[in-house]
Amino acid sequence: MKVEFEVNSTPNPLGRYLTWSPSPCRIRVSDPSGISGNSVNLKISSKTAGATGGSLVFRKSTSGPFSASINLTVPKSGESVPFQAAGKYPQASSRDGDVQIEAHNGTTLVGSVPVMVRIRKNANELTAEERERFLSAFAQLNAKGLGRFTDFREMHTSASSPQAHGAAGFLPWHRIYILDLERELQEIDPSVALPYWRFDQPAPKLFKKNYLGEANPVTGAVQFDSGNPLQFWTTDGVQGFMRRPRFNTNTQSANVIDETATLNLGNDYDAFIDMEGDPHGYAHTSFMGPISSVPTAARDPLFFLLHCNVDRLWAKWQRKNDRYDHNSPEAYSTSPQPINHNLTDSLWPWNGVTGSGRPPTAPGGALASSLAVSAPGPMPLVMNTLDYQGSLSNLDRFGYDYDDVEFA
Repeated sequence: MKVEFEVNSTPNPLGRYLTWSPSPCRIRVSDPSGISGNSVNLKISSKTAGATGGSLVFRKSTSGPFSASINLTVPKSGESVPFQAAGKYPQASSRDGDVQIEAHNGTTLVGSVPVMVRIRKNANELTAEERERFLSAFAQLNAKGLGRFTDFREMHTSASSPQAHGAAGFLPWHRIYILDLERELQEIDPSVALPYWRFDQPAPKLFKKNYLGEANPVTGAVQFDSGNPLQFWTTDGVQGFMRRPRFNTNTQSANVIDETATLNLGNDYDAFIDMEGDPHGYAHTSFMGPISSVPTAARDPLFFLLHCNVDRLWAKWQRKNDRYDHNSPEAYSTSPQPINHNLTDSLWPWNGVTGSGRPPTAPGGALASSLAVSAPGPMPLVMNTLDYQGSLSNLDRFGYDYDDVEFA
């Protein structure tokens, strides 16, 4: 007897990436030899490879508690049976396929499938292997200034600034922006999740030549080790960039309010959005160089880790205050907003709309897709960005989670 699994509603290996959010799975008998009746009883559980592997939990239906294992009755006919799997918080994977879903008939293993609990982590705490995979994928996306990264650079300029800043849509726009970038990184290496720079804590490992680079103390030019894939980073036709810190990157945080103060800005969105100034803006201006200014900030790879942390703070605030429902006036602003900031607005540039209050171009095309999830679709609306975990509807999950934000 043998069985087969589908993870995230697909047999494709590129769909085998889990988060803390529940993922739909199915199991079917592919070889019924040895089954005496019309069905077989199977135990579904997981097996972790190594001390740093991910861990899983399961449930039979779309509601109720999860457990380390479940028992399913699977028809001999080949008809599939649904169940759900999720990463066991906070045990994320450190490499692709380091945990597998297994099916046992008694003590006999009759089928398995390797998966990854792919989670966004603190950049300062990545393993060396995780760091190298991320840097390699990012460098390939940049391709010495000739790659797909050019679109992300062109999305964040003076012309596009009103679409993404200064109003309620600041957080939704950047949530989709970094999701798009992350999915492009995953096209290169599906094991990569975008890490975050927790700017209210020292991150001594991050600002080194073997990671995001170390500033020359005289010129501010960012220097990399010769083996660092980012050493040829090029934007706007220029190789390299400047990033001169206004704080000690080994021992100090950026010049920002801390996480507790950020989460306490208020329990309604109109109060919380003040975080666009501090900590977000102050994190940018904790440096001299391109990252300190909207038109040039995306030239620096650090920009994306900074905004990953901004999104993480929003995610933590959402969980703390249960703010996932776009129909709730406390979850998102109900006052009239500029174009691209209202709940029903489609988000530029993914909507392809130009002119009439939009920038003259829409670089990048539709939002990159994922085999693991279908949301938020190729042309998301602001309202689509709130339920990123699928807390209200599992179909709305984006396929990412943070290492310190449990599923709601």
